[in-house]
This record gives sequence, structure tokens and C-alpha cells, in this order.
Amino acid sequence: MEIITGKTKLLGVIGDPIEHSLSPVMHNAAIKALGLDYVYVPFAVKSADLGGAIAGLQAINCQGFNVTIPHKQAIIPFLREISPLAQMVGATNTVWREATHWQGTNTDVEGFLAPLREIERPWHEIKPLVLGYGGAARAVVVALKRLGCPEIRVVGRNLQKLADFAANWSEITSYDSSCLPELLPETELLINTTPVGMYPDTDASPIESSLIGLIQPGAIVYDLIYIPNPTKLLLETQKQGVIALDGLEMLVNQGAIALGIWLQRPLPVEIMRQSLKDYLGL
Repeated sequence: MEIITGKTKLLGVIGDPIEHSLSPVMHNAAIKALGLDYVYVPFAVKSADLGGAIAGLQAINCQGFNVTIPHKQAIIPFLREISPLAQMVGATNTVWREATHWQGTNTDVEGFLAPLREIERPWHEIKPLVLGYGGAARAVVVALKRLGCPEIRVVGRNLQKLADFAANWSEITSYDSSCLPELLPETELLINTTPVGMYPDTDASPIESSLIGLIQPGAIVYDLIYIPNPTKLLLETQKQGVIALDGLEMLVNQGAIALGIWLQRPLPVEIMRQSLKDYLGL
């Protein structure tokens, strides 16, 4: 057990629920490897208590914190400044102290892109298919724009919410989920941003089993869920010969960028990755 004293500096993550968060595992592993007197702690914060929680973190001299569901958009009015990238996404997941106020940015975009940048594809010709239109999908769309994808196809069930989401970007073409049989055969990059298939509903999948055979071998299937690992979606599509990417890499890379902002030094990313694999028994 590491010794925590009155000199130990505080980092953390706020969300609701927060018990499932793996961020403390990888951040504290990196802090230990660097030999720094910091500790990273999860804080359960209800939406009604968000303002008070942020003021409290300021009062106890917290150095910085991550933001997860459901606060990524709600926190913005409480920050003095947010980065242009966070403005583009409309969500903030990383906050740090600047003198007497808080600043924020979004590290999900680059975290999402990290494993895709390792794959050679003509991204300027690929039209990704995104399942979902929530906060995670916003970061994914901005990331895909950065990658150079000319058109981003977004699929959802609630047509009004889907239309509202698509109105934010000219590159988006929206489709009802009933269009999946026509879309899947020509999809080279499929991304699940929904919580369907996440623990404890591990038998669920955003793509019906009867449609899995429509996905072409060699396509990339990227599921942002990291528990379970792999998800039912990845298990079934791997049988089709796809390149499967799970949410663990996005989690590690967005976390490493955030920790780099707070600590201002190179980070042991492999230690962060391995700490999560060890914890999950992978």
C-alpha cells in the first residue's frame, strides 16, 4: 500500500455511476511507476450536486480530474475556459487547474483515434458507420472528421434525436436502424458508441446475430465498450474475419493524454495498458 500524506496531490474522476471506472487502476499504476506523490480517486457525483462538487474540488486543491457520464456536457458552464476541440465536440472529459479557475478539454477524440492511426487505410475514401448518437458519438464524429472521412453514416432508433444529432455536422448522413441490412455489406469501419452489450447485459449486441454475416471480412469493427472484453459484437464479427478493436485502447490513450496534461511529463503508457489487462484478467 502506498503511503498517502498531507503532501500527496489529488487527482480524480467524477461521474454517476462511478464504481465501475477503471481509470483509478491505470492512473495509479502510472503514478507509482513514475514515483510521484499523487493519488487518483473516483468520486460519485449526482447531477444535482455537480456545481457543489466542482467548488469542493477547488477548495481541497485538487490538481485535475476526469469527467464521465453524465457530466461531460453539463460541466462546461462551470469551467472558465474550454479548448477549441472540446467546443467542437460539445463535451469535456478532462479538467485542470489554472491559477484560481478550471480549464477543460476533450481527450476522447485522440484516444479514439490512436488504434486507428496504426492501421493503413485510405481514410479519405471510407464512409464509417456509427451506431448511436450520444456523447461518445460526438467525440467519434469529430475524430472521424480529423481522420479525413468524407461522409459519416450514423444509425439510431429515435429519429428525432438522430436528426438533432446529425444537424450538428454537414458530414453526417443519418439512417434508421432498419437500414442496417443495406448499410452493413458496404461498411469498412463500424463503430459502436452505444452501451448495448456492456456489463451486466453481456448477451446483448447492437447488431442482430442474423445480420453479422453481412459484414465483410477485413472490415474494422470498433466497440467502445471495454467490459466485457470482448463484447458479443466483437466475438461474433471476429468469426467473419474482421479487424476487431475494443474500448480498452481508447480508455488507455485518452487517459494517458489527460495524465500528461496534469503531470507535464512523458507517461508509461504500456504500464497503464498492462495494469488494466492484469485487472481484467486478459
